[in-house]
Formats: sequence, C-alpha cells, structure tokens
Amino acid sequence: MPSYYGMFEEIKVKTALNRIKESSRITLPFHWDLNIYRGCEHGCNYCYAMYSHRYLEKVEKDSFLATDPPGIEKCAFFQKICVKTNIAEALEKQLGAKNWKKEVINIGGICDSYQPAEAEYGLMRQVLPLMIKYRNPVIISTKSDLILRDLDLLKELAELTYVNVAVTVTTMDKKLSTLLEPLASPPENRFSILRAFKGTATVTGLHMMPILPFLTDSPQNLEQILSLAAKCEVDYALSGVLYLRGDTRKHFLDFLELNFPERVDPYRKLYAKRGADRTYKAELYGILNSLMEKYHLSGDCMKPMQAKLSYPKQLKLTDFSKK
Repeated sequence: MPSYYGMFEEIKVKTALNRIKESSRITLPFHWDLNIYRGCEHGCNYCYAMYSHRYLEKVEKDSFLATDPPGIEKCAFFQKICVKTNIAEALEKQLGAKNWKKEVINIGGICDSYQPAEAEYGLMRQVLPLMIKYRNPVIISTKSDLILRDLDLLKELAELTYVNVAVTVTTMDKKLSTLLEPLASPPENRFSILRAFKGTATVTGLHMMPILPFLTDSPQNLEQILSLAAKCEVDYALSGVLYLRGDTRKHFLDFLELNFPERVDPYRKLYAKRGADRTYKAELYGILNSLMEKYHLSGDCMKPMQAKLSYPKQLKLTDFSKK
C-alpha cells in the first residue's frame, strides 16, 4: 500500500510495549515505550531516530515522486512505514497481565503516533480505549493536530489517571518549518492542540526541541514560541539544542548542503563532536532561562506527574452511586 513518500508495510508484533534500557532512564520520567509504527512520514530532517530503520533496505532514488516536497533527502526511515496492525491485541495482553504495575507509558517516543499513516489506520482509536479500560498513565508527544481527533478519549483518560500531551515546536516560520518538517502540522496548528487541552485534566507541555543553531536559535523565534506557550498555560516547557551523531549527522549535513550551503562550515566547526560547542550552549541556555523567567514557565515536567500520580482522585457524590 502506498504512503505519501513510499510504502506502508503491515506487520504483526508479539509485544506492544518495549522496556527502555537502564542506561537510558536516568533523565526520563518513564520506563516503557509504545510505538505503533516503525518509520515516520513527517520527514523531520533533524530526526534522532533514523538509526532505528538502519536494518531496512534503502529505497532506491527512482522510486521517489517528482512531486515530493523539496528539501528532504529520502531515507528508509521516512519511506518505509511499518504498521503494527495487531498493536491493540498485543497491548491488551501486556496491560491485562497480573504483573503489570500501571507504569507510565510513553506513546510514540521513536515514531509520531499521529503521523499521516494514523489518519488511514486509526490505531490510536484502538489503543486509547485500552488505556482507559486499565486506567494506565501515558505521555504523548506529537507534531500533528490529528491528535485532536482523539480529544474525547484523552480527556476521559485524564479524568482517571495521568495524561501528558506534549507538542513539539521548533520554529514559527512556516516556510522554514516546511523545509525542516515536511509533513508535520504547521506551527500554528500545533498550538491549537495546546489551546484545546487548556483547562482540562490533561497535563500539557511544550517541547522546543531541537533548537537548530543558526536556523531556529534567534532570540525572536525562541521568545515567540515561549510566549505562545505561556498563553496556552502549559504546565511545563522543555528545550534542547540539536545533537548530531550517526545517520542523523550525515542526513542533516546533506540537508544543509542542499538548502543552506552557507551553514555547512559553521556547523562542522560548532559540531566538532556530537554535541554543540559548550560556549555556544552556555549562551543559548542563558537566553532561554531569561525567557522562561519572563513568561513564568516551568521547566519541571516531573512535578505535575508526581502530583497526579501521588494523590487519589477527589471523590464525587456520583461515584457512590456507581456499581
């Protein structure tokens, strides 16, 4: 079956949840990942997860359409989307197991669960009712306003347990966003997600990650994003500068060569190693800290989680009449 860029491949899985390696949990507020798809059609040229498709054969150049959006070097991660069609069945086996402790599940840590394929397959409409059934806490981060299709289910789940909906925004420049993240929703549409969840029991967060040196790191862009987040009354805002390694490094530098050739040498100098130069980061985070204070934004994503999971839900009179 064709997707916008390449092909959908329907696959079956034995398990739905993947336990994150011990070494990766130091700064993460969750121990489990749920990825409904392998590969992501959003085509973000800075994506850190390209390595996860290394085992798949590369798609030949002559298979690309002449009408493909500009600025994206094609790779298997964007081209071959594996759809886990039995994900709900596999998930229920794990959630219903006696040894399952209702730990927080991060949905879409590698591949956005609301990428274009989801509009066709609707697998999240099968996953979320299970989370409601088992009252399991979840974290969902996305760049797609398709999540609003499931607003009803997420609001229902949030009344039962911890639900964190985080939206990633890197730039408010629509043209630049289209180059960087070809099939993700436009920046303004992503803020519509945060506005929709405002005032609900859902915890909301802004992920301004990654910040791209010389492209999205201007004080004006950073302030515009954070000021909009403040208007949406997000519970927290997280930011992080681009990290370049492996497949992502090669892909992103090729992307720069094609679209911003004047930035290639500055990037090679700034990224002599995998991370950006320390002096650059110190200056950047100084600006970010000032903006966070200016807009009274919290950088603590753990506090709302601990508050939600540590205290029992307030009982209502109607609860006593339920069987």
